Amino acid sequence: MYKLLVILFLPFTLNAQNIRLDNDARKKVVVFGNEKMLLTVHYGSVAGVSNLQLNGEEVLDTSGIFSSIYTANHTYSSKKLKSNPIYKSSGNNVTISNIVYGDSKTTFTETWNFLITQKVIEFKISRTTSSQLNGAVVSSPSITFKSINTWEGSYQDYGGFAWFYLFSKPLDTYGVHGTASDFWNSKTNAGLTISVKSATGATAMSYTITSDDKLEYRIANAVTELQPRNDTPTFRRRFIRNSTDVWATSTIKAGTTTQTISFSDFDFNERYGRGEIKGLDGKQVGDVLNTIVRIGVIDKKHFGGNSWHTPYGPICLHEQYIGQMGVGINDPKYLKGYQECLDFYRDHAIKTDGRVWSRWAYTNEDMMPGQVNKQGFYEAQWGFLIDANPDLVINVAELYDQTGNKAWLQTHKASCEKALDWLLKRDFNNNGLVEMLNDNMSDQKSSDWIDIIWASYENAFVNAKLYRALTLWAAVEAQLGDAAKSKYYAGFAEKLKASFNKSTKDGGLWDEENQCYVHWRDKDGSIHGRNMVTPVNFMAISYGICDDAARTKTILDIIEAQMVKENLFFWPLCLTTYAPGEGKEWQFPFPNYENGDIFLSWGSVAVDAYARYKPELAVKYIRKVLEQYSKDGLAFQRYGRAKQDGLGDDILSGNGLSIVGLYRSVFGIIPKYNRLYLDPHITPELAGTKIRYRFRGDELEVGLNENNYTIGNKKIEIGYTKNFGFSAVGNQVRFYEGKKSTPALTISGLKSDHIQVMIDSVSPSLLSFTQKAGTKILYTYHLADKAANYSLMVNDQLYKTIKSSSTGTLTFELP
Repeated sequence: MYKLLVILFLPFTLNAQNIRLDNDARKKVVVFGNEKMLLTVHYGSVAGVSNLQLNGEEVLDTSGIFSSIYTANHTYSSKKLKSNPIYKSSGNNVTISNIVYGDSKTTFTETWNFLITQKVIEFKISRTTSSQLNGAVVSSPSITFKSINTWEGSYQDYGGFAWFYLFSKPLDTYGVHGTASDFWNSKTNAGLTISVKSATGATAMSYTITSDDKLEYRIANAVTELQPRNDTPTFRRRFIRNSTDVWATSTIKAGTTTQTISFSDFDFNERYGRGEIKGLDGKQVGDVLNTIVRIGVIDKKHFGGNSWHTPYGPICLHEQYIGQMGVGINDPKYLKGYQECLDFYRDHAIKTDGRVWSRWAYTNEDMMPGQVNKQGFYEAQWGFLIDANPDLVINVAELYDQTGNKAWLQTHKASCEKALDWLLKRDFNNNGLVEMLNDNMSDQKSSDWIDIIWASYENAFVNAKLYRALTLWAAVEAQLGDAAKSKYYAGFAEKLKASFNKSTKDGGLWDEENQCYVHWRDKDGSIHGRNMVTPVNFMAISYGICDDAARTKTILDIIEAQMVKENLFFWPLCLTTYAPGEGKEWQFPFPNYENGDIFLSWGSVAVDAYARYKPELAVKYIRKVLEQYSKDGLAFQRYGRAKQDGLGDDILSGNGLSIVGLYRSVFGIIPKYNRLYLDPHITPELAGTKIRYRFRGDELEVGLNENNYTIGNKKIEIGYTKNFGFSAVGNQVRFYEGKKSTPALTISGLKSDHIQVMIDSVSPSLLSFTQKAGTKILYTYHLADKAANYSLMVNDQLYKTIKSSSTGTLTFELP
């Protein structure tokens, strides 16, 4: 039955913004800008921007914006000129030329051109250097904001994040290879984008807290990519203390260079807001996703879970959730940046035999002696952590689901196959479970993320990740048209799953006595990690290895009973202690570090496991994590088991993974390569939530009510009572029933009117929905019976009789 209602929308227009330009020739000061930004430029004995008002609020310190070039012995600056510049303006252009500074050996002559538009102010700097200058660093320009607290942080164009909360000591400096910064303050809702284009493209940036608590932001340009300064024994450090010289010096050649810096404002909530979240503190949800979850992006091409603020700045390539973080971060810049990062890993982090280097860091202190390549990828001192292999594949597959970029995916086909095949060859006993490089715990070497527990031989932690990688990659191979590879990987996954689920006495990993999956089996057949290692058991459930409802219930109930008993705010790495000898000696007595402490990085798989069983338990611990965030900002590596106090000098981006799990498993927002799939598991208090979600250039709103879910953009909203998929391109939208990857319904001819289609029933014999629209809409139903007659009913009346095609499609138009 079809019901047609008409809704009328009226167009509206916006008034054009004004451009202001006032020059005081006597004082040699010009003020110009648009409705949002106003700049004050001096061009007398100094050349510099002294004021930048954003929405009427001053954001600059008195030192403002200026050019500077410094060497070990000299500082050259546009604040100390050899002669007065020349001012000229025409229309919305301001030009200040003859800006000359330097000394008897080297002279710099600059021309500044400002182009003022309604939304952007462009600042073009042309610099002519009289002679070559060695050992220099260029700040072109240097920008000083009035306080370190003017902005909460800055997002870079590759998805990174400078968090000024972490700049606690004078001269703390963080350097990155970016070309744009989004400075923002969620309290004032103010945002300022500063981007740069240069002929060389070798642009870097640095952020420094000054000795008087200002924020100094420097844009640096060079002929080739700037390198971190010589920080023995490596050249890789991005965050330094007590110094501003994060970048190594370079050579400035004689001649002319140009670059353009663009200033534009933005509304923070409009660009990064999350919508309306019911039942939880929506601001806290947004804050965690906007800060904590991004903190592992150390620099362009260097994405991981440990923060750039860490003393040795490690990236663990054996973390399978870095790609999934993009679901919660929901920023196309992050996806694009991680795509480039995975290209870098593909080219430099995979050995010729297919083994994936497990880590990268600022320093070599965590390195297995001699096990490092020239890009800084290395093997950890604790053992060969071979979960790096499946994790690389998982991250590639999950990023592809978010971008839908099949051309990019194709460039990773051979490398991911290489990484998988290296690991699959390690099933020496042909039982479907791959073996580690260490055979027994007596080797005192690790093989996975829990790196000072001596997991060996048939490791459930690694094999669970491998199962996830195989199932994802089998689907990828099918999409890339390689049916043979798809069948091979899917078949291996099924064999692995069967063995994984067998009892330990039958060669599997299920401990019948303790009712949990064990951590590992040694080569001698002895069983270890029988202490309910939570990541192992959560992954088994979340990834679909454990599809036995009774077993799932048993595992999750045992864990919850212990959580209640200890009143823990989050799941620990294990419920009880590892046995003597199963870990490094200082892990004992229990609980201590990886033997029983609380690491929040496993929040996503934990939330997913509970969301499909008892979503109220998933939400319970999500709420507890947000409560903890309100107390301490989650700015720790881990939490102690006894006091639940923050420990460790690192901040893990994984501390926010339970909030990523909220998005993915409770709200059910799951990007797929050809659609946005919605599969919510909400609780009553979350009903009424409306999530703003950016998906492939489209601004969507996801509505969540009990048994009533919607996805819509500016043109259309589609609703359904169960899980479904949605994709929109131009004036066409597709509806996917359930988990299916092919559309059930295509709706075409969408115009400016916003229409609503609430679908009630989908089957070959019946399509039932309610439409609210003001224009003609064309429908194509793909699930109809072949060459069958259908009655089209509108408002309980027969509108027309139509016949489906020989292929089972039914096309009709509603006026």
